Amino acid sequence: MKIIQIKKKSILSFGVLFVFLLTLTVFSTSFGMQHYYKLDFSTGLVTADVLNVRSGPGTNYPVVTKVKKNEYIRVFAGVGNWYIVQVEGDYVGAVSQQYVKPVYASGSTGGSSNNTTQDTTIAAELTADEKEVFQLINEQRKANGLEALVIDAEVQRVARIKAQDMVDNNYFSHTSPTYGSPFEMLKSFKVSYQTAGENIAGNSSNSAAVKAWMNSAGHKANILNGNFNYTGIGVVSGSKYGKIYVQLFVGR
Repeated sequence: MKIIQIKKKSILSFGVLFVFLLTLTVFSTSFGMQHYYKLDFSTGLVTADVLNVRSGPGTNYPVVTKVKKNEYIRVFAGVGNWYIVQVEGDYVGAVSQQYVKPVYASGSTGGSSNNTTQDTTIAAELTADEKEVFQLINEQRKANGLEALVIDAEVQRVARIKAQDMVDNNYFSHTSPTYGSPFEMLKSFKVSYQTAGENIAGNSSNSAAVKAWMNSAGHKANILNGNFNYTGIGVVSGSKYGKIYVQLFVGR
């Protein structure tokens, strides 16, 4: 099964990190000495019909933009009962915690995951299954004169979430009932790209899953696409297949 690669403009500028760091510097001035604390998740789901994004952690700060219910936002840190977030349009501000539901990489919400191999951070530490698939994919690319793909932490996190979603909701499709198409999902999780694609598989063996992809014209085209340079691979045990595999490809 194949998703046709499409061209898409980056939804985040390459200067987002700089903008974020600059904004936090501004916040540190306007917020005074309020304490920032780390969170065990980096994506939140808006639960209010309309949520105000303010320039600081309190209702006395002006509203800089608004987000709607069921939109995903990137969450950087906590300040008191507020989250420092980034939303569509590259706005960085603060929102009330009571209207944001944490989204964890394991697919659970409201608490930390007990699965240490699928941690809730954006660090691209691969499980043994994910590492084997990653190596097998790059062997195929190198054998065909292509540069190896590089794991991107954000793409990796989205691939894991999609694989877990397929297991939890018992479906096998590129279109998730939770997140929509792969392109919609990447957008929701604020992942930038110019081109993107997705391969999915259900199998009990890592090597068999990759072999099946290479025997399928559409999946093989994604693996050997020279326009892709970053990837994320989610492998989750469960379902009638034994394991669910999701590989996301992006080109930048």
